[in-house]
Amino acid sequence: MATKIVFIPKQPDAILDIAKSLTPPGFELVVVDQDTPAFYDAVKDAEYVMGLGRPIGGEFFRSAPKLKLVQLLSAGYDRVDIESARKAKVSVANNGGANAIAVSEHTIMLMLSVLKRLVVFHNDVVAGKWRVGNHVDSRVFELHGKTLGIVGLGNIGKKVARLAHAFDMTIQYYDVARLTEDQEDALGVRFVLFTELLRTSDIVTLHVPLDDSTRNLIGARELAMMQKSAILVNTCRGPVVDENALYRALTEGQILAAGLDVLVEEPAKPNHPLFSLKNVTLTPHSAGPTWENWRARFRNGFDNIQRVAAGRPAKWVIPELLTPPGA
Repeated sequence: MATKIVFIPKQPDAILDIAKSLTPPGFELVVVDQDTPAFYDAVKDAEYVMGLGRPIGGEFFRSAPKLKLVQLLSAGYDRVDIESARKAKVSVANNGGANAIAVSEHTIMLMLSVLKRLVVFHNDVVAGKWRVGNHVDSRVFELHGKTLGIVGLGNIGKKVARLAHAFDMTIQYYDVARLTEDQEDALGVRFVLFTELLRTSDIVTLHVPLDDSTRNLIGARELAMMQKSAILVNTCRGPVVDENALYRALTEGQILAAGLDVLVEEPAKPNHPLFSLKNVTLTPHSAGPTWENWRARFRNGFDNIQRVAAGRPAKWVIPELLTPPGA
């Protein structure tokens, strides 16, 4: 009998075709939506769940007593109840960096879009306004020679650093896990303290997981440290930034502009204050999924499931489940 992999939630047929084409022999992919009767029926004897789940907490794990691995197709895992997973003794793994190329490219795109005023100029042109204002009021900037501050130098942060070298940027980073000097030299980056990064970077880009230590990591105090000509880019998770403080910083001239792929509430309400600002460029949490990396996500996921099925430890297990509570 084939080993069941419950896939959540249902996706368009073209994406499911990719998943089915990569499903290893001896495994059956059962596609359901989470929190439905079909899900609870499928998961009661399943050893593996793969997908982009809604909040994954106590009820989820209680409904799947045989579960060995939750394999996420996303990099973020902030919707997983860590304590429930630990209590259930179930490993949870993320996508193994499958979306790192996509997010790093999107990060550079947001930097360029903000500095070149792409959205404002586009809206002006389609409204029949050609070169509105003068070169001072409508000033644009270059990436070349700027100092880039990367907060979080994981898979994505490292790829952002490599892409930024093409623009001859000076690259500094802050991460709780420092690289060795040899690794820094190879990547062309240097470590600085967090407050130093905020004060000296022309662009601050965020690439950290959302947890208690990073929630509101960028608030009023941090924004006040940044240069008035600096921009903030966030492609990780919305709650890493205090949006009220960011709105004040953008309207009061504390920083120049922001490029955001994520917000605290998604989708945001139509009257969100940031929507009214011309110095904000927004995308709809779209940095991660690309057509190319669906295949990479599934490949990593199925490989990990096969590892566990063969009695080997899972790869890419989220850090909190590798560390004993209180350690």
